[in-house]
Amino acid sequence: MLLTEQTYKKIDREIAKFPAEQRQSAVMAALAIAQDQTSWLSPEIMQEVADYLRMPAIAVQEVATFYNMYNTKPVGQFKISVCTNLPCALSGGEKAAHYLKQKLGVDYKETTADHKFTLVEGECMGACGDAPVMLVNNKRMCSFMSDQKIDALVDELKNTPPNEGSQ
Repeated sequence: MLLTEQTYKKIDREIAKFPAEQRQSAVMAALAIAQDQTSWLSPEIMQEVADYLRMPAIAVQEVATFYNMYNTKPVGQFKISVCTNLPCALSGGEKAAHYLKQKLGVDYKETTADHKFTLVEGECMGACGDAPVMLVNNKRMCSFMSDQKIDALVDELKNTPPNEGSQ
């Protein structure tokens, strides 16, 4: 067993929201909970989730690879998603992404050498009026990301101890 008892208890709470014969409906929540523990969804973790939900492993993999919030490859301590959908792109998203790429020295889908940051393109985050928008570890929304705010965010995250703030 790769997932902890505490992780299974959280998954059980999600399963309980559905009729017994529909436990697979908790797959998205189960993957998010598993990822919170492990930081990424290895094939073994996806298999464990599939077995627990009594569904085919390929169905779990299809969900995990379809949505941008799931990490199917190892990521840094902080995954920063930059919204590049059209409204954000037109409101400074591309400029902010370029600045962040230069600052971190990585491109999209890359991780810094110190394993602190992974940079990804994000889909619409529902905050077009706050562009440019970034999301840290799928949980922390950062709005109006000027160069100065990006500098402050990166400095803050760089100074976060390795076991804090990760997924």
